[in-house]
Amino acid sequence: MTKRLDEVAQFAGVSTATVSRVLRNRPGVAQATRDAVLTALDVLGIERPTQFRSERAPLVGLVVPDLQNPVFPAFAEVLAGALSKRGLMPVLCTRTADGVSEANYIEMLLRQNVAGIVFVGGSYADAGPEQGRALQEQRVPIVLINAADENLGAVRVTVDDASAAGQALGHLASLGHERIGMLLGPVGHVPSVRKLGAFADFLRARGQIADLPRLVAHTMFSMDGGAAAVSRLIAAGVTGVVCASDALALGAIRRLRKMGLAVPEDVSVIGFDDSPYMIATDPPLTTVRQPIQIMAAAAAGELLQQMEGRSGASEELLFEPELIVRSSTCTPAAVRSH
Repeated sequence: MTKRLDEVAQFAGVSTATVSRVLRNRPGVAQATRDAVLTALDVLGIERPTQFRSERAPLVGLVVPDLQNPVFPAFAEVLAGALSKRGLMPVLCTRTADGVSEANYIEMLLRQNVAGIVFVGGSYADAGPEQGRALQEQRVPIVLINAADENLGAVRVTVDDASAAGQALGHLASLGHERIGMLLGPVGHVPSVRKLGAFADFLRARGQIADLPRLVAHTMFSMDGGAAAVSRLIAAGVTGVVCASDALALGAIRRLRKMGLAVPEDVSVIGFDDSPYMIATDPPLTTVRQPIQIMAAAAAGELLQQMEGRSGASEELLFEPELIVRSSTCTPAAVRSH
């Protein structure tokens, strides 16, 4: 049993003596610490003492658009760990093919008296005005990670999309690419809008701003979307493509090969997110990495602050991404031939 107590203590971030005090229901233990220990028991599969079996940790909804894009499960995993260690019970909510939407989940979470909600890659505005009003009326603590729309009144944790685009474009320019295209998400999607703004600045500095409409393609965030849209950029004569997600990049590479083009020899491709396994693709994908651990920790902290009755951050929290150079980018053929 001593070994199990050590595991509980390590998970909850407390001493074994504190775990023992909680299990014996001794006074003098903060409620947050008590909740963290009880949640650790649940997570580790250890039966609670009889007097605690009717208690359950407060629920926190983790709402993500889908589980196909690996970056969403990555955020959910880190958030779940951070929240569990603070005595909260994370509940994963994702849209399904049979029609379960953000609106459905918000209604279910509100019926369960949810303690807070973290939206990853979306926002409560996606669910509809009725659900948004219900969340505001009940004053449910909310944090948005990489929100799809502006939501100026909500706490927002965001990767710096302009910096991400700038790093990717700068990398291709340094290799000698003269004509670069950008593959983005749907029109109006805020992260894509910000990347597009950086791209416009980049083209303006190179005297190519008139070519912007031909060098941008908008599509849905999926491999199929990337495959369908990249041919438009190739028709515009690009030798390098910056994509707004790794899934778009992988779809683009698949289509380029079907067109008889080699990556990176004929066309260089850059993704965004640095999703799991991007180092093992063929070729390993050059991409811009989101600092998922740091962003998720910040989101969890902001949510807990609101749950404790304090105001969340009034300004958007921006986090710097990092360009990860692998084998899907190289000097363009025209430069290599000289």
